[in-house]
Amino acid sequence: MGAEVHEGENDGGADVSDGGADVNRGVDREFLSLERELTLLLRRARASSGEMARQVHPDLEPAAYGLLVCLDDSGPQRATDLAAYIGVGKATMSRQLRALEELGLVAREPDPADGRAWLVHLTTEGGTRFRTVRAGRRERYVRKLAGWDRTEVAELARLLRQLNESPES
Repeated sequence: MGAEVHEGENDGGADVSDGGADVNRGVDREFLSLERELTLLLRRARASSGEMARQVHPDLEPAAYGLLVCLDDSGPQRATDLAAYIGVGKATMSRQLRALEELGLVAREPDPADGRAWLVHLTTEGGTRFRTVRAGRRERYVRKLAGWDRTEVAELARLLRQLNESPES
């Protein structure tokens, strides 16, 4: 599938030309390549999330953009469920939700299934702003992947989902 790498060739990995030990000995080149590509993807995604967050609202923290994605995809959620999904603690989630409420992007309502709990949902304004920005991002993906076959796009999505759903070890 990818380019074949032969021993002794520098594929952008560790510099072993000084005759010293290969610091990557024992590590499969495929995993080194994966690490490089994911690192680049994540750096670009962080920068993109910051830009998209500012488009939703100039004072929106980039980290809170993911909460808007979750709420738009899944509807009203408990703060504890949002914290588990994003992978942050309750204190961090409370702070982020408070900030989103102050910006008018989310609101809380009592959970009809449990009067002690609250559900967080996008406000009408928050949903409109978020969906406008998300549509723009989706258009950029369509342009960037215009030369790809749809089955390749579907396969990439499948593999990324598989990676995201893999338990941490």
